[in-house]
Amino acid sequence: MDQAPDPATAVFVAHRNLLFTVAYEMLGSAADAEDVLQETWLRWVRVDLDTVLDQRAYLVRITTRQSLDRLRTLGRRKESYVGPWLPEPLLTTPDVADDVELAESVSIAMLLVLETLAPIERAVFVLREVFDLDYDEIADAVDKTPAAVRQLAYRARAHVAARRPRGPVSATESRDALAAFQHAIETGDLQNLLDLLAPDVVFLGDGGGIKQAALTPLVGAALVAALLTASVPRIGAEMTVEPAHLNGHPALILRLDGTIDTIFAVRIDHGLITGLYSVRNPEKLSRTEIATTLQR
Repeated sequence: MDQAPDPATAVFVAHRNLLFTVAYEMLGSAADAEDVLQETWLRWVRVDLDTVLDQRAYLVRITTRQSLDRLRTLGRRKESYVGPWLPEPLLTTPDVADDVELAESVSIAMLLVLETLAPIERAVFVLREVFDLDYDEIADAVDKTPAAVRQLAYRARAHVAARRPRGPVSATESRDALAAFQHAIETGDLQNLLDLLAPDVVFLGDGGGIKQAALTPLVGAALVAALLTASVPRIGAEMTVEPAHLNGHPALILRLDGTIDTIFAVRIDHGLITGLYSVRNPEKLSRTEIATTLQR
């Protein structure tokens, strides 16, 4: 007969998806989020549960502090990263798309916006705007006063508002744009690509120095369309393209001889693609085969 887990384990497992989501939104890396969860677990099992009034809040506090520590390490790693750094894409369960706020918060476009915040601002924004923690709880998590947290939240909101996608994008609009984009790259039709791309579209490619990718951002519809038609010439032969749901939004997966080669995610503003994100670094593609459950 199977033995029931001990109370500490049962509580941790019950909140694990939430804790992973907190760490992932703060780090943009599933691998680092998993490391943070391991550190959270090691600290949690040493806690006297009888002294904990709110187990969820306590676990979120540990995860937040570990994520802040990890952000500093990640920052140093990004300084030596070859080419643009993009968040690690996740194959997500359908329910993530149903939660509009959660889906927006984990989109590649939003995670890139969060990258522009200072670590402490990112933590405050995520805990307040995504997980709706009160200021006192956040203050405990980041070792600041509630008044300081309010100021940080105000600055972070203003910063994000100036950079986030302009206006909500429906799932249908995203699917339609991705379907048209898929058709364009399958046929190599440059005009169709140009019709989809905003004049000031930005292309970011992440190969991590392992796979070939643009080493700097590319800006402009003509330049981006030319790059795509030149770099994806084998669709329908050894390379195939298929739609998927990544980070709560429609995306495309390109496979070479059955193995995932490239992930394409987009940012859409007013019906046009304003951001096109290509992840090719194989170290970042391990979470695109099996769905990850995210939770608020």
